[in-house]
Amino acid sequence: MNKDYYNHETAIIDDGCKIGKSTHIWHFSHIMTNCTIGENCNIGQNVVISPNVILGNNVKVQNNVSIYTGVTCDDDVFLGPSMVFTNVINPRSAISRKNEYAKTHVGKGATIGANATIVCGHDIGAYAFIGAGAVVTKNVSPFSLWVGNPAKQMGWISEYGHRLQFDKEGIAICSESKEKYSLEKGRVNKIG
Repeated sequence: MNKDYYNHETAIIDDGCKIGKSTHIWHFSHIMTNCTIGENCNIGQNVVISPNVILGNNVKVQNNVSIYTGVTCDDDVFLGPSMVFTNVINPRSAISRKNEYAKTHVGKGATIGANATIVCGHDIGAYAFIGAGAVVTKNVSPFSLWVGNPAKQMGWISEYGHRLQFDKEGIAICSESKEKYSLEKGRVNKIG
């Protein structure tokens, strides 16, 4: 079979998957039926991607990550080692709740740190940063920084992953990129 992506011989890729050019799928990972994985993605060792999951381009999935049905990730998302998504609020082994899967969307450029848990039904905004070990139980605004269990917002972060310090006028400049951001009514916007 002619393909434009690489998978290790121990990886299992079920029928009906769409996998983009230059994507790499590593040891012992299982890509389940009807998944869509964009171009230039890296799927680490021992990753499970459940049916119908959608990952954009340039998504980095580190080792031991579980991405369950109902999850979508935009381009440039980073999923840290052993982080996990859930897809049912009240799971029970003896009760099938497949018709109750809640959706979770991860926005462009967001980072979710190692061992974090994203409780289903909560969206992660573009360029948000979820710290290692955090347990997210609510929606996360774009450019926001969240840590702890349960996770709480601790500030704002730039597209480059640097803390933003806003002045009295609600303007911040990223220390690395020199891009400007504004803070208005609890929302951050990139303005230049």
